[in-house]
Amino acid sequence: MKFTAIILTSMVLFPAMFVGAQNPMPVIKASSSTVDIRDGNELKKKDWTITPSLKPDVYTTQNKDKKVTFYTDCDSITFKVKAGHPCDFIILLNGRDSAWTRIMYQPSYLDILKHAAKYNTSEKPDIPKFTYQPAGDSNLTALRTGFKLDSIAGTGNEVSKIINLLHWIHYLIPHDGNHGNPPVNNAMSMIKVCKTDHRGLNCRGLATVLNECYLALGIKSRFVTCMPKDSVFTDCHVINMVFVKDPGKWIWIDPTNDAYVMNEKGELLSIEEVRERIISGKPVILNPDANWNRQSTITKENYLYNYMAKNLYRIECLFSSEYDSETPVTGKKLSYVELLPLDAYNQSPRKAEQTSKKSGITFINYKTNNPVVFWAKPE
Repeated sequence: MKFTAIILTSMVLFPAMFVGAQNPMPVIKASSSTVDIRDGNELKKKDWTITPSLKPDVYTTQNKDKKVTFYTDCDSITFKVKAGHPCDFIILLNGRDSAWTRIMYQPSYLDILKHAAKYNTSEKPDIPKFTYQPAGDSNLTALRTGFKLDSIAGTGNEVSKIINLLHWIHYLIPHDGNHGNPPVNNAMSMIKVCKTDHRGLNCRGLATVLNECYLALGIKSRFVTCMPKDSVFTDCHVINMVFVKDPGKWIWIDPTNDAYVMNEKGELLSIEEVRERIISGKPVILNPDANWNRQSTITKENYLYNYMAKNLYRIECLFSSEYDSETPVTGKKLSYVELLPLDAYNQSPRKAEQTSKKSGITFINYKTNNPVVFWAKPE
């Protein structure tokens, strides 16, 4: 009985050992923990630190079907990376520490966005109309006179007024993406708190303040939340869409980065147009003075083709653009609509309603695949 058991055990173990022997992970040697990487045509000097404690330690590349080479001070190894096929190997550091290393293809944010180009313009969603609070509202009038917005906007055409207000808010209030906004979410209150407490606002706060300043001057605008594909995320971005009567179109305005976007003719572009252009590869031009908190220049490549490519997948806004719209007040109802591409997750329910136990606010959320409805011009 014992002899039989030994034979059976050997029969089970031997095939497993054989399979492992047929596909062993390749090993390269290193005496320094720093590695150079050639990813496609790009050589990244000292880009990688060998970390044996991670199992595996994953390097991601956005170059599909291209070669990736790891260069240690002693050795090198090259793989042709394919989607869905991780490349595993061992880096033996100083002859004793084995670092299981993996190279994987991960599509860029722009690649992901390119798969989200399709909408459904024939859809007829049953949703409310967009509304814009008149400049004669008492709160907007107080905002206009209290901060002398007419003087700040200047006497030029509508576009120059829009851009002057953008610059003013950008330089008045710093961006602070690491903290929440004050509990009262309107321009008068947030500007005062920022001045008193020497603090800034996150992108939503800045877009809210600028939106109300535009409304105070009779300029139709909305603040819009730009989100990635994933339904659970840690980062998104909020900017403004502002309507210019001549030539009768929306334009992209971002107070966080003091940014607007143009085509090759210098014409201002809408959020919709920027999304379409970066997907199709048409030219886009970022204003040269775009910046973050006067500390760093914003580049078109990082801002539009990386950061905003990630965040232009899904777009959401309120139906009613008005003063103090999101300040938590028990009994308030807030209605939002989200524009989804056809390949997005969570296409339903097309309407959902929920009341927050904490704030007492009722949130009504609509979904649509029709960009014509979402980007509707003011009536």
